[in-house]
Amino acid sequence: MKAISAFLAAAFLLCVAGTAGAQPADTILVNGKVVTVDDKFSTREAIAVRDGRILAAGRSAEIRKLAGKATRVVDLQGRTVVPGLIDSHMHAIRAALSFATEVNWIGAASLEEALGRIRDGARRASPGGWLIVAGGWTEDQFKEKRRPTQAELEAAAPGHPVYVQWFYGWAMMTRPALEALKIQTEADLPKGGKLELGADGKPTGAVTGPVIIGLFGRLPAPNFAEQVDGTRKFFRELNRLGLTGVIDPGGFNMSPQAYQPLFRVWRDGNLTVRVSYSLFAQKNGKELEEFKELAQMTPMGYGDDLLRFNGIGERVTFGMYNNDAPTEADKEQLYAAAKWAAERGLSLTQHWQNAKVVDHFLDVVERVNKEIPVAPLRWSIAHLNDASDANLARMKALGLGWTVQNAMYFEGESFAAQRGADIGRRAPPVVSAMKIGVPTGSGTDAHRVMSYNPFVALQWLLDGKTVSGTALRGPEQTPGREQALRMYTSGSAWFDHSEKRRGSLEKGKLADLVVLSKDYLTVPVGETGGIASLLTMVGGKVVYAAGPYEKLEIKP
Repeated sequence: MKAISAFLAAAFLLCVAGTAGAQPADTILVNGKVVTVDDKFSTREAIAVRDGRILAAGRSAEIRKLAGKATRVVDLQGRTVVPGLIDSHMHAIRAALSFATEVNWIGAASLEEALGRIRDGARRASPGGWLIVAGGWTEDQFKEKRRPTQAELEAAAPGHPVYVQWFYGWAMMTRPALEALKIQTEADLPKGGKLELGADGKPTGAVTGPVIIGLFGRLPAPNFAEQVDGTRKFFRELNRLGLTGVIDPGGFNMSPQAYQPLFRVWRDGNLTVRVSYSLFAQKNGKELEEFKELAQMTPMGYGDDLLRFNGIGERVTFGMYNNDAPTEADKEQLYAAAKWAAERGLSLTQHWQNAKVVDHFLDVVERVNKEIPVAPLRWSIAHLNDASDANLARMKALGLGWTVQNAMYFEGESFAAQRGADIGRRAPPVVSAMKIGVPTGSGTDAHRVMSYNPFVALQWLLDGKTVSGTALRGPEQTPGREQALRMYTSGSAWFDHSEKRRGSLEKGKLADLVVLSKDYLTVPVGETGGIASLLTMVGGKVVYAAGPYEKLEIKP
């Protein structure tokens, strides 16, 4: 046996030497549990990195032999390493623009804690400065199980205009905020907005209705320097949570100018998350003309491994955006845009919620597919929490992928109440999708409607429980730990054609990796959401470090 082991070790080193030459590794991580997420989901003790890529993974003694005089040696002390996580559907570019100037309620366990963050923001703000909570929270996460009142916000930030947004249907403002926006009656709101009235018949400070996007657009926007600062800080926050990549579908009010802070951070060499971005139509009725104009100089895949153009979505056309009853004219408009995208080889992602009517979208894709095969283009559907077996079969036949978000974590109870407990038990049917080979990736849809924490999303995948603790999804649609992690790594990489470059810790792939604070594979499922990164590397560069590794990060 000793002879066989010696032979295997020698073969390992010869293999590395034959491909790597005499140059030593830049960094080696030893004495740990390296979860490679390769085809066999194998684990190793150590891993070596050189020139931004994985050089080798194996036993610690073997990997140590790849070290040179200048090699950085990181002792994992038994900790777990996983590939950098990739969110397959996050509005990260938009979230980053205002991250440095907003108050963040993500993860607050109580309303009192959330109000405390308002108080802290007020102490840091200039006199009369705005305090804005843009979303990513729900009252169900608070022990009080309620939203804030105007009086509570005014007490937390006296004299400050405060705006708190809940999803896209409700916002609470203090009196200074209403005055600053010149809102006195409903006539001052965007069309369709309502001023919520209390039991006394007086306005409570809350606005309801499908006007929140328009209302948010009236708020003071951060200047360019603040947007650049927010972009850097937001991506470092994602690094703290183990994210090394996002696939961004665009978003409402995302003009070309909205991408400039991201481009600046990229150009300056400070981008710490790999971003694949899409164009999102902004001009109702002129979507195709808009795409043609914006994409003239951006062929599919344009960019580099840090910033890359990834097609169009998630509102391809206004008429087919989550429309339960589209007209034939709506379908024709989508067909024209989808065919143009297919001709250019562009990826496409479409937002759709309702399984009963997603056939309208699939009809259009099948029509395009008869002329131009769409399977090589990695088209996908986002959301679709209640996908039926018939929906999934049609998606499989077309080669469509499915980006799965954890909306049910916040909305599960209301979804089950509206659609029925049986549908709730299979929302979303990720196991069924995997069984028939529908490409699946995981994500959050952050940050307006959901936390951007990937470990919260992973916990929800593993236990199917809402933020209130309600067990919703049944075990038949609950993936195992390996399946869930694969969804957040190589599964998500599929959606921007990068699974051969990242998503697993295999020789030659990009050295995107995370050292975890707890072992994802063995920690009680209910503690998964509390996992964070102690060390995050993107392309072999340390972009975040904490605890025993804090000194390894070189901060700009």
